[in-house]
Amino acid sequence: MLSGFFFVSLAAEMEKMITILGPTASGKTDLAAHLAAEIGGEIISADSRQVYRGMDIGTGKDLADYTVNGIHVPYHLIDICEPGTKYNLFEYQEDFRKAYLDITGRGVPAILCGGTGLYIEAVLKGYALSPVPQNPQLRARLEGKSLEELTVMLEELKRQTGSNMHNRTDVDSAQRAIRAIEIETYEKERIAERGARREMSPVDSLVIGVDIPREERRAKISRRLKARLDEGMVDEIRALLNRGIPAEDLMYYGLEYKYITEYVIGKTSYEEMYQGLEIAIHQFAKRQMTWFRGMERRGIPIHWIDALKPMEEKVLEIKNML
Repeated sequence: MLSGFFFVSLAAEMEKMITILGPTASGKTDLAAHLAAEIGGEIISADSRQVYRGMDIGTGKDLADYTVNGIHVPYHLIDICEPGTKYNLFEYQEDFRKAYLDITGRGVPAILCGGTGLYIEAVLKGYALSPVPQNPQLRARLEGKSLEELTVMLEELKRQTGSNMHNRTDVDSAQRAIRAIEIETYEKERIAERGARREMSPVDSLVIGVDIPREERRAKISRRLKARLDEGMVDEIRALLNRGIPAEDLMYYGLEYKYITEYVIGKTSYEEMYQGLEIAIHQFAKRQMTWFRGMERRGIPIHWIDALKPMEEKVLEIKNML
């Protein structure tokens, strides 16, 4: 376990990082891979679900994107833990640090890429976190409450703690909301004990946002959902259930796993699953953009580039900023 000072001197040990972020279906991974191939870099994933092995289609790993013109681009923090486990932000900060220091220690440029705004902001701003134990009494009190009720409770806790964590982008199920309330309650108690939240050194980074027009984004999301279902996303989730992973644990992992698991266990029809999931992904992409705009308001400059430009132009535009 890392001690509390693990981020204190991190910025001093690093050269400037490149961060590429954007909503789902914006093409951020493809851009990051082309940039990495051009400058000899390696990619650190900032995706809260791609850490799980065997969850490939549903999390949109698109591993083929990491091969560019015959060049394999090394990637990190993908396929690092087993499905059924609960990976968290504290663990991500620890794993990010190890990967980043390994990459930069070899004199290689590092590119942080993903759409999980909370993970990205936690690294860039140096959130001070501790491993939060489960609170059985609190969980018992929250059991049976709806996501809407839990969201109201979470917002009130965030107001009391001044927290920027646990935006609706990442809290999209009752299980996740209960865990977020558990964390925020823990932080509230710690703030009362010490008087203030500890801050860690931020990580210096050039932050690039991939800006895709809303209608193009919606069209890409719809095409990609159909393609992933054709590629066997339902069979992938059925296989995870057959391995003995409880349905409620799979639903914890977000939209695709929630809607498709409900279909596989007979709770919904295929048409209900398809239509509900498509709408939910569109809403999710909108919430991602809301988070990124919030990052800008919270002091993180983002240089937005047009997703529809040719790849060569986008890569050159980023290189000119370095």
